[in-house]
Amino acid sequence: MSEPSRFMLVVSPLMKNSPAFDRAAALAKASGAALHIVAFDYLEGLVTAGLVNEQAREEIRLGYVERHQQWLEEQARPLRKIGVHVTTEVVWVNNPLQEILIHLEEAKMAVLIKELEHESLLSRLMFTPLDIHLLRECPVPLHFVSQMHHALPRRIVAAVDPFHRDGQYEGFNDRILREASKLASTCNAQLDVVYAHDLSSISADEFGFSNGSAFFSSSKAKTLFDMQGEAFGELAERNGIPPQNQHMIMGDPARVLCSFVDAYDIDVIVMGRVGHRAMERLIGSTVEHLLYKMPCSIWVVSPEELEG
Repeated sequence: MSEPSRFMLVVSPLMKNSPAFDRAAALAKASGAALHIVAFDYLEGLVTAGLVNEQAREEIRLGYVERHQQWLEEQARPLRKIGVHVTTEVVWVNNPLQEILIHLEEAKMAVLIKELEHESLLSRLMFTPLDIHLLRECPVPLHFVSQMHHALPRRIVAAVDPFHRDGQYEGFNDRILREASKLASTCNAQLDVVYAHDLSSISADEFGFSNGSAFFSSSKAKTLFDMQGEAFGELAERNGIPPQNQHMIMGDPARVLCSFVDAYDIDVIVMGRVGHRAMERLIGSTVEHLLYKMPCSIWVVSPEELEG
């Protein structure tokens, strides 16, 4: 008998509850997965305090870690009562990013779940937040929980961009839809797929026109639209998405996706992220831009190992 999947929930070091606890528990129970809850602690003031000796600082640190461990166990108790296998851990570390990546690799975690920590634009410009680092480097599906209305998602949308000349990411859209379909099946949720296309951003590059008006005055606009529609339809059909759940919408992808999520009360949007060197043309390029703007939780899919 194979071991159950393991989900990892990273929680705040401030000993505060969040919707991410309920979402992680609901997903783990629905999928039969084990849940490992980890808090990464580090108190700068304690480490740099000059008023106590080293032994006293160590005793204070151990006491804080023990209190946090007890607090995590209190949060885990009700999750265990509903049948979720939960383990807890507190790690004292200044830079949690590498520890998170090590945990994901060594424990073979299937999903990383974390509450989205909203940061000001100024803060993001000065320092790269942990969430952005995880968005760029997490090797497994990454679920940022934000504005949760249902512990178990009821409506899920997958964002795809199937129309490209560059074949480097061929098959990535299928992977996004497979991941979204698996999540929807686990949650017994409705799954829609959206292709937000912006013809004006393709015109000059694709056909050599110097401006958008020249492109849209030609018959090539309709030709390109039809080609995009055909590629989108084929992608959705081979992944079992019925026509009534396929949505091809013209406009800036970020605006289209935010509007769709808001209009249809979407619980989770599944998106792909790609390496920064090739981000300009794929839907994955909008993930970082939308992270703090999307009015729902985000499920981020990383591509398979790609040749550099």
